[in-house]
Amino acid sequence: MEPVKATMTTDKAEEPVTTTCSYWVPRKKRRCKMTANKGSEFCGAHAPTTATTANSDDKSGEVSFQERIPCPLDHKHTVFKRKLAKHLTICNARDQESSLPYIVKGVNSGEDLKETDEEFEKFNQIKLHELSDEEFYSLIDTVKELYDKHINSSIQELQLEHESLKEELSRKDYGQETLRQLTQASSLLGILEHDHQLTDHTSYVEFGAGKGQLAYFLATVLQEQKLSHSQVVLIDRMSLRHKKDNKLANRDVVQRIRADIADLKFSALPELKKTQRTVALSKHLCGAATDLTLRCILGDGNASSDYVLIALCCHHRCSWRSYVGRKFLQEAGIGAREFAILTKMVSWAVCGTGLSRERRKAMESADFQSTETNTQRLTRQEREQIGQQCKRVLDYGRLDHLRSHGYQAELKFYVPRDVTLENVVLLAKPTSSKLECQNK
Repeated sequence: MEPVKATMTTDKAEEPVTTTCSYWVPRKKRRCKMTANKGSEFCGAHAPTTATTANSDDKSGEVSFQERIPCPLDHKHTVFKRKLAKHLTICNARDQESSLPYIVKGVNSGEDLKETDEEFEKFNQIKLHELSDEEFYSLIDTVKELYDKHINSSIQELQLEHESLKEELSRKDYGQETLRQLTQASSLLGILEHDHQLTDHTSYVEFGAGKGQLAYFLATVLQEQKLSHSQVVLIDRMSLRHKKDNKLANRDVVQRIRADIADLKFSALPELKKTQRTVALSKHLCGAATDLTLRCILGDGNASSDYVLIALCCHHRCSWRSYVGRKFLQEAGIGAREFAILTKMVSWAVCGTGLSRERRKAMESADFQSTETNTQRLTRQEREQIGQQCKRVLDYGRLDHLRSHGYQAELKFYVPRDVTLENVVLLAKPTSSKLECQNK
């Protein structure tokens, strides 16, 4: 009689294999959606930086988790320590030497300054509550004086909506953030149409294009209006995934150029030679990137833009070296140190209470007792007002620079404040005399 073969049975169901990263992203309040490494709960970017090294066996297919460290070029991502040397040669954040004619290292970075890097570092470490009353209130008085003299109530509303986005804006399944972005894009396209800038034979250059949402809707409008000789050129220093412009039916209307604005020689772009006009625009240029863009547009007399539209934001990220309105501020007695203080005060305009979610939640509890000393010299309302005035003073310095280069320039409120607190757009076009000089 043959022996009965034993069969292995188990009542325990197979444990599900983790396929996505288990890292909790605090800012997004959800888990990371990247694929987890084999044998780990985390993806490569979120693998614990102090993970122990295990012996790996290639035949078994097991992955050993080496120590990961933040990338020295960009701390937003990590890299295996043993692969650091190779990573530095391919990292997207590395300085890249290029033989392309439109890449000139530092061409738009700004002039050399008398201040040293050590001095700028000290300025960046300044804390507002540590300033003397004399310096603190003196700078605020200067800001108020400049605001009352040059801006005050001169900024008018220009809040429009473009027909092409009405259907998108009416969708009920979109969240608040998506609708906010669409409202901004719709208003900017509406301004282009209002100012008769949606024309044929035009290159629309979007600086800091990111994933290209504004460029996508602009290209869609060009196709709908059969402006077949116009194009959209996207400038960004990063290579991003999930680009919106990839979803266009006709992708020939869009050209992407990977370049840092600080190194971009505008007149050398071969794409601009295909059209008769150039429109420079941007929906989200953080601080210094706005000034780099203005230097890029104005730095070469052969490449002046026919129209400029820049939605302004993130003034706290402005830098003294790249800021184009230095002459305007210096005439008012504002130097590098005072500028550094201004870029801290601008945050008052958009920071709300200035407290984190955790801090506000703790304060709302009945048994909360504050043990901290109040270091604020102004009320919340006063800080918000001063912050707004600091932003507009910095923006006026940009207007002054544009006007000195033959442009008519102005600021407009392009969306309501309940859409975004960063609701000001800079508009500029050459004066008639400048156009005559260009046509000669």
